[in-house]
Amino acid sequence: MLLRWILTLIQVNSIQTAPPSAWKKSEARSHRQLGLAGRDPFRESYSPVSKSQDPYREGYQSLIAPTSSTSSSTESDADSTGTIATALTTGGGVEETPAPTVVSVSSTSEGISTATMAPSVSSSNIFGAPIATSAPHPSFEVRKDHPVARRGISGPTPIGTNKFYANFFLGNQSQPTYVHPYSLVWSRNQGAASSWGLAVSHIDATRIVYGDKSNETGAAKYFLSPVGVQSLCLSATELGSQTHLTTDNLSQQSVNVNLHANSSGNPLITFPLVQGMGFVTAVYKGATPVISTAIFFKTITKSIKGPKQGVIKYTMYLEDGTVWHVYAYSAKGDPFDLTVVNNKMAKAEKPFDGIVQVAKDPGNAEATIDAASGAYPVNVTLSGSVSGSKGMYSFAFSKAGFSNVKLLMYALPHHVDSFDDATKKNISTAKLQTTTKGVAVGVVADSWTMVEPQLPVSMGFAPWDPVDGEKKTLQDSAIKTITTVAIQETAQDVSQQSDQNSMYFSGKALAKFAGICFTANDLLKNTTLAQTGLKNLKAAFSRFSSNKQQFPLYYETAWGGLVSSATYQTGNDGADFGNTFYNDHHFHYGYFIFAAAVIGYLDPSWLTKDNVDYVNALVRDIANPSPLDKYFPVSRNFDWYHGHSWAHGLYETADGKDQESSSEDAMHAYAIKMWGKTIKDANMEARGNLKLAILARSLNRYYLYTDDNKVQPSEFVSNRVAGILFENKCDHTTYFGANIEYVQGIHMLPLLPSTKLTRPADFVKQEWATYFDKNRTDHIDGGWKGILYGNLATVDPKSAWDFFTRKDFDCQWLDGGASLTWYLAYSAAFM
Repeated sequence: MLLRWILTLIQVNSIQTAPPSAWKKSEARSHRQLGLAGRDPFRESYSPVSKSQDPYREGYQSLIAPTSSTSSSTESDADSTGTIATALTTGGGVEETPAPTVVSVSSTSEGISTATMAPSVSSSNIFGAPIATSAPHPSFEVRKDHPVARRGISGPTPIGTNKFYANFFLGNQSQPTYVHPYSLVWSRNQGAASSWGLAVSHIDATRIVYGDKSNETGAAKYFLSPVGVQSLCLSATELGSQTHLTTDNLSQQSVNVNLHANSSGNPLITFPLVQGMGFVTAVYKGATPVISTAIFFKTITKSIKGPKQGVIKYTMYLEDGTVWHVYAYSAKGDPFDLTVVNNKMAKAEKPFDGIVQVAKDPGNAEATIDAASGAYPVNVTLSGSVSGSKGMYSFAFSKAGFSNVKLLMYALPHHVDSFDDATKKNISTAKLQTTTKGVAVGVVADSWTMVEPQLPVSMGFAPWDPVDGEKKTLQDSAIKTITTVAIQETAQDVSQQSDQNSMYFSGKALAKFAGICFTANDLLKNTTLAQTGLKNLKAAFSRFSSNKQQFPLYYETAWGGLVSSATYQTGNDGADFGNTFYNDHHFHYGYFIFAAAVIGYLDPSWLTKDNVDYVNALVRDIANPSPLDKYFPVSRNFDWYHGHSWAHGLYETADGKDQESSSEDAMHAYAIKMWGKTIKDANMEARGNLKLAILARSLNRYYLYTDDNKVQPSEFVSNRVAGILFENKCDHTTYFGANIEYVQGIHMLPLLPSTKLTRPADFVKQEWATYFDKNRTDHIDGGWKGILYGNLATVDPKSAWDFFTRKDFDCQWLDGGASLTWYLAYSAAFM
């Protein structure tokens, strides 16, 4: 039988905007690679200074009057709009054109002994202990090299490859980093500011750029924030053409960025960057501060009396209507007197040892910003605990500067929604728009605690509902129908189907057969059939646990992780969707972890040390919880600040990290939960449960949209899904095509017990009514057809059952990671 189970060829053989030979290595973003639709410039609005920000109010000394400048700078030099992407290459890079200038439980079945699945007790801090501290299994060949060099990184491995700060050590180090709500970029003397420092930018909601409207829904096809807007640049007179940028203290939510006068000198300025920071802080070490702008200063005022003792304050009013506050403090007592050179530059008179902080004024929070000045975050400690079905996680911010000053940190909507009572009390009036996560709210506190009150602790391998729990009993008539199909699918060659040159497709095949084995054993009560399938599945899995697949995994020490050997052996940067470059690891390895969880559940004797160590190595690669594990970075994929994962690895890109398949993100969390449950690692199971609960919250704000979504722009919500969510934009498309079944379906697969948690009924119904009802699925073919109806089973199981039991059902309607056995069992469980 032909391999009809493979995901439709359209997904594998992408349409290309340029032949592969034309791609630059830096553009080899092969995460289901395809150039995205072209961009058209969109005129932006002008934001005038509000009355509450009167530059002439009492207590301020004007340094620049709001009159025409007589400096050598000309109006045509100003750049207040930045650039917008006109095309997304396979490498995630952009072709840029200027934007327009703007004037203004235990289960035992006979025949197979299943592992005990009773809940176990987790630690007081589920992130406290590592999964393991030993080197990965000897079957993984160790490589000391990697195709991507570590540029400017000071410190040992492991290094987070999918973190927000990666652009600072990739490519030419001059693409933006998004800390939310601010973005920063090393100017490198580019742009109208002509600075060698870091440029700070923030884009208001009025300046968001929208794509053309969909003919079908009227929704904008994308939205993004312009890049290249140099609102303020923090630099020093000592920096010039030999400036060297390094990073150190790289952790999961923070990094230090250092600017040196040359490659051999000590840092002159250090920028401690922490996600959500309320100020951009520059620590000067004997350098002479320079503050410049590409937008033009309209007025600069100096506070006659600073906000607190020793702190000097300036307020800079820019020609685009924005207002920025600048604070300086020196423990040595160094003066900080700015001289305005022209309407693009102000500089200090002397070298400075101390901190300079900038913050944008949202219009009604100057007192809050003043009070928080002088302190800044340098690191974040994540902790968490689980009690029954209630989970809690906390960010404890390490800080420097004034120890008696509470930090101003910006929280995203999903944080605010889950704050405990104590954290809620610290919410301030400060609010700033983010690029793709709605409005961030300022919180004045040195720690936050978030609560998830309904963890999916009762979820196992069987179909599951958030209200009704597990569904493990099927009607006899359904069992009879499904058994006939299960016998046919069990007879398929799992070894052949999983013997591929892709960890992604191999993992999907193994997961497919794992689902069939579970269904046969627990739902169909056919232990003989399950045992037959399990024997074949274990044999197929052994090819990978012994690392003898077509492209074995390497453990590479340059970054610290398990990567496909495909790029090493072929020279193809995009092999296996960029696995060697750390793309999509949680997708790829998540399928293996799920398959292993099922195998270990059905046959506890399979849980040998070698097998457990192999699977744990995959978990450690994508979801290491502790810095005590020196072989893998902490939480490579899941971003605990954003509440979801990033799939984008070691590729430089102007729009930051991105992720396409939100449902495969949920799959990796579910797989970790179930593997932890199978091996009785209570902390791992608890982390999986907590991730799933957080994902259910965050995905339904940022990825999946019902009519009442108030987080994403109303112009975009009718798309129902994000498509590809970047740090800086949402694009309603995929890397492999723009067919609606691709764009919506990539957020549906695979169908799992967790699907009803992360894709609520209201959303599924609205999405179906928008795109697929009234027989609009008739023209859809290939594996996507089955994916759509598997999704429908979550809200209309009878219609899904009728589809999957059609007499003319075509096996080509099954994706490579899906079985008809599971689709039928899932549908029947809810009928």
